[in-house]
Amino acid sequence: MRIDQIEMRQVAMPLLHPWKTASHEATAIHAVFVRLESDGVSAWGEAAPLSDPTYSPEWAGGAFPTMVDWLAPALLGADVTSGDDLQRRLGIFKGNYFAKGAFDCAWWALDAKLRGVPLHRHVGGTRDRIEIGADFGVADSHDTLIGQIGEALDDGFRRVKLKFRPGWDVEMVAAVRSTFPDLVCHVDCNSGYTLEDIDLFRALDRFDLAMIEQPLAFDDLLDHAKLAKAIETPICLDETITSPQRARHAIELGSCSWINIKHGRVGGITNAIAINEICEEAGIKCWIGSMLESAVGSALSVAVASREHVHYPADVFTTERHYHEDLAHSEVTFERGEDGGVFALAPDTPGIEPEPHPERLEAATLAQALVSAT
Repeated sequence: MRIDQIEMRQVAMPLLHPWKTASHEATAIHAVFVRLESDGVSAWGEAAPLSDPTYSPEWAGGAFPTMVDWLAPALLGADVTSGDDLQRRLGIFKGNYFAKGAFDCAWWALDAKLRGVPLHRHVGGTRDRIEIGADFGVADSHDTLIGQIGEALDDGFRRVKLKFRPGWDVEMVAAVRSTFPDLVCHVDCNSGYTLEDIDLFRALDRFDLAMIEQPLAFDDLLDHAKLAKAIETPICLDETITSPQRARHAIELGSCSWINIKHGRVGGITNAIAINEICEEAGIKCWIGSMLESAVGSALSVAVASREHVHYPADVFTTERHYHEDLAHSEVTFERGEDGGVFALAPDTPGIEPEPHPERLEAATLAQALVSAT
């Protein structure tokens, strides 16, 4: 397809409640949006690198000028024939995975729309219903957290992710496990620890967690491999996996037995598919995470999660979990399974169904740019 026009937005979406992790505390989610147009048809992509470089080296305020000054000019007017072609064109620019991911996701959504097929089918998905889990940040008390988890279980959720940081760690897990002894759950450390904390991670082995997500530094492979050999609980890598190459290296080193794939963090759907295939070939389990995104980003996550080699309920959030009103004009549809579980539905709409609502997008916009091919 020839890229005739590119619209870019940096937005801020206020949260209902602060989101607290080991690496940051956020009151609003900062994201970047890209709209690609070809032959009069357009589609949106979203990536949410947050407001500051605490989750990764990127942040929305830095990603936006990179997109305007470098990435958009590399694609505008070009005939981009595939996701791999788009990645090659942007590959000269180092890093900037979230910024690239917004373009890549928009390309996949647009290509699916032009072909008249739903995005989840276009990316090789085999399922129309994606089970999701419930995630919990740092709460004010153990009792508050346990109450929140109880409500999630009453709503049908069958797995829980717990944010884990110094001061909110083993005792918190012990309180949760004593209350919910059979709950499928894991902890997410957001790079908050070092190998000096190995005894703390050994203490977690008795709680039968599904995994420990990103315990050590955001760019580390070697220390994670050492930790994986020293404890029984499986290690999952998140922030460390920014590309298919990093996934291959992590697997070769034995740094993890799970990989969390987020389309924004890895540079888009093209790389998400590649990592999923690498995991399948190597016998490594993977699952689909997400940042705190609008329904546009959530729909992208649902599409990737529909692929066959995904082994754990996805991180896809309902609007009411985090926002007063979604930035998108429609939301991802969820349903409760007859035998339990909460599922996100992948619609039959060509491309993806949620797109930004013009007035809500305008109200949330911090910076914008529109460029057209001559």
